[in-house]
Amino acid sequence: MAEPPIEQRSLTVRGLRVALLEAGPRDGPGLLLLHGFPDSAWSWSRQIPVFAAAGYRVVAPWLRGYPPSEIPPPGAYYDRATLALDLDELIQALWGQRACDLIAQDWGAALSYGLLALRPQRVRRAVLLAVPHPATVRATLKRSPRHVLRSFHWFLFQLPRLPEWLCARHDYRFLETLWKLWSPQFDDAEHVARIRQAFATPGAIEAALAYYRALFDARLADPALAGLRARLDDPITVPTLALCGDRDMRRELLEPQRVHFAGEYAHAVVAGAGHFLHREQPEAVNRLALDWLRRPAAA
Repeated sequence: MAEPPIEQRSLTVRGLRVALLEAGPRDGPGLLLLHGFPDSAWSWSRQIPVFAAAGYRVVAPWLRGYPPSEIPPPGAYYDRATLALDLDELIQALWGQRACDLIAQDWGAALSYGLLALRPQRVRRAVLLAVPHPATVRATLKRSPRHVLRSFHWFLFQLPRLPEWLCARHDYRFLETLWKLWSPQFDDAEHVARIRQAFATPGAIEAALAYYRALFDARLADPALAGLRARLDDPITVPTLALCGDRDMRRELLEPQRVHFAGEYAHAVVAGAGHFLHREQPEAVNRLALDWLRRPAAA
């Protein structure tokens, strides 16, 4: 049976052009796939055909500032509230007031925790990969040198200019280094080469680093969204499954983060996988995700 074709198109959300991949029946239930750093919408190439064949209308966008999505002008905001609103309005642009299902990894997952807290009506069920709840991560970094070392890039990226230079030298080889560090037993050379090429777009690396800088510097957050920002860590009622690879130490945080969920929550560890578990073990991740999304609503 032939795989459903994957189309690429764009639409405008909050004044910015958003590029996305799309597949599956147009009248199927919506499924939004969100990538992380350093990555792209093509990260989901091993999920899109599977879920499209299962009847979903699958959409995988490039996040704000990730080419071929539009790179915002200098001074644009990348705080978690701003990025959650991006997702909120993207879902409305795609499916109106209908809720979609959601699968997200790395930064996509980090943003999704905020979306689920702020706009639970937008998402029916969620599967979040590799990155635990931001509040759990913050608390862990205060007491665990091991996890600080695991997140060394968060602190490196706070420096001015040096991270841009480091990432860009030798044709963005540092991005490949991060992939090898986080998934050391997995070779994804062709996909990573495409990512390196995309980050050579002027302004792309600055946009990606802005996500990290806005985490630490309150001056980089949109002051108009202070009220929303205060609610980003509200209890989550959307049924959520958290997944992590068994070679990623962040698996240790899957149970502790349960305190941030007021609704149905489950977690699982995927064997033989590091940080990019959806690419390393796609069959296992797809099976777990599809089973979760197909579960009936809890009584």
